Amino acid sequence: MNIQKLMKQAQQMQERMQRELDELVIEAAAGGGMVKVKMSGHKQLLALEIDPEVVDPADPGMLQDLVLAAVNEAARRVDEAMQSRLGALGGGLPGFG
Repeated sequence: MNIQKLMKQAQQMQERMQRELDELVIEAAAGGGMVKVKMSGHKQLLALEIDPEVVDPADPGMLQDLVLAAVNEAARRVDEAMQSRLGALGGGLPGFG
């Protein structure tokens, strides 16, 4: 096994994963689409959309819960997307496929 070749493959995988993280945008929603979010592969919130019907001054807790649910779902989907990509990339290295 050529260690230099293995290290080069690992570096290329890391660079590819970084590019995919940079390009990845995940969308998620909660409350039947009343709250929608977009999140980057780096788990930065890019956009938040709230349907005016869900804004109830008498019940801010409901809106807070919906925002949390949408953000957490987006983060889970980012993790899931990266795991599937990592598995696909790992198939190219001995011992990772």
